[in-house]
Amino acid sequence: MSSAETGNRVKICQSVELNEGDIKGVDLPDGQRVALYRVGETIYATSDTCTHGEASLSEEGLLSGHVVECSWHFGTFDVRTGAALTSPCSIALKTFPVEVVDGDVYVCY
Repeated sequence: MSSAETGNRVKICQSVELNEGDIKGVDLPDGQRVALYRVGETIYATSDTCTHGEASLSEEGLLSGHVVECSWHFGTFDVRTGAALTSPCSIALKTFPVEVVDGDVYVCY
């Protein structure tokens, strides 16, 4: 992963490195771990850890459209908003703004 800080955002990768349906885990300079999701032409970012079972969504999650499922207990979240959609998950994921500039993907934090 290449990383070039610019204020409160960090360059993560190039958009062509993320294919439709991919989930990529990355560490931000401040220590937060985020999951990046590609849905169509849009890239979303949330915290990487399921709010119910402490599982890594980038390592064990399954993405279907705008919904990521935690494989530990099968709870789901909307990657656009972080909203918890199904039980046992009830606490939303933190979301992060994503910017794509000249093909480079930046996460704002």
